[in-house]
Amino acid sequence: MAIQALKGFKDLLPGESEKWVFMEETARRVFQTFGFAEIRTPVLERTELFVRSIGSATDIVEKEIYSMTDRSGDSIALRPEATASVLRAFIEHNLQAQQPVNKLFSIGPMFRHERPQKGRFRQFHQINAEMIGTDSPYADAEIIYLLIQILDYLGLQETRLRLNSLGCPDCRPSFSAALQEFLEDQRLILCPDCQRRMKTNPLRVFDCKVERCQEVLTEAPTITAFNCGPCQKHFEEVQELIAPLVIPVQLDPRLVRGLDYYTRTTFEVSASHLGSQDAVAGGGRYDGLIKQLGGPDLPAIGFAIGMERAALLMSSLENWVKQPLVYLIPLGAEARKKAFTLFRNLHKKEIPALMEYEDRSLKSLLRRADKSQSPYVAILGTDELSREQILIRNLETKEQEEIPIPQFLNYFLEKHHKRQV
Repeated sequence: MAIQALKGFKDLLPGESEKWVFMEETARRVFQTFGFAEIRTPVLERTELFVRSIGSATDIVEKEIYSMTDRSGDSIALRPEATASVLRAFIEHNLQAQQPVNKLFSIGPMFRHERPQKGRFRQFHQINAEMIGTDSPYADAEIIYLLIQILDYLGLQETRLRLNSLGCPDCRPSFSAALQEFLEDQRLILCPDCQRRMKTNPLRVFDCKVERCQEVLTEAPTITAFNCGPCQKHFEEVQELIAPLVIPVQLDPRLVRGLDYYTRTTFEVSASHLGSQDAVAGGGRYDGLIKQLGGPDLPAIGFAIGMERAALLMSSLENWVKQPLVYLIPLGAEARKKAFTLFRNLHKKEIPALMEYEDRSLKSLLRRADKSQSPYVAILGTDELSREQILIRNLETKEQEEIPIPQFLNYFLEKHHKRQV
């Protein structure tokens, strides 16, 4: 029996991987315009890092984290999200000494032992951004605007932004107490998980997917009603700053996200045609997390884009695939040597091209060229070679012409430049 990929782990095959390259290149280009620098962290970290940052009473830590004991007896885990790892590196390498505000981004795989479904895998990939060192509402607006810019350049449409404020350590305890009192009155209706969470971390009840629990929560107190004056002022300023965004903004007082470290501004971007798991990106402010992990008391905000879900929304696009401009067909050994030189010259100028190496009938080679979706085919046979000519055929219009071999590179340089415009 052939060995297959693990459940929840997916191969990215040619034809799909180009889409991922397009996503990564697009994100990097937008990040650079906003002054973000890339950081790459290990996929393995100490389990304690995620317990302390994400929260011991979250689904991620309780049910989903891939943790193990290594040969030294240390508890280690595959990273389930990126922010904790980035902040560990930020603290460890004293990055706050370099500049007052650090803008960092990362792209890579995360791991959670979840039930696989559409757009959700046990190994999944994220594009992440972190802005560290400012608590200004303008930073919140910049992060949200950056996120929308990336999604816009990826061509994602029919999205909406859900927005909430989770308050701060000064105002959240009063909300937690009111929520706990409400949940206690509904305890017998709640599922066993929520009955346990309501005592350890009542905010996590909002993460429950059980229908009867969701029905109960429609009557629950909302956190924005308990926000202190500074939190409310901050939230109002963020709303005012992001008002010009081109996507709809929905205030959602029950949006809490799945992580314990969020404070104040919290947001998600969702797309209705993804189904029940409709979030394609999300994030928020986490002002106390760096201090909690042993670093300086610095405010921060960030987001993550789920690349699998973004890829689903890009399924109708074609502009991420770089098709070859010309398909070279040499006929015979001598023609093949000359064609290979022309082939190398094209690539030196970064002109996408393919070349045929096998001796087959011209008809079958033209079928291969047509299948490659190249708009042009260049045919070099013995006769053409003797006359220092090469035949160029337009596969779309079926027109063809002969040009001198020395003009071949300039001919396709001009075609390539027109294609780029």
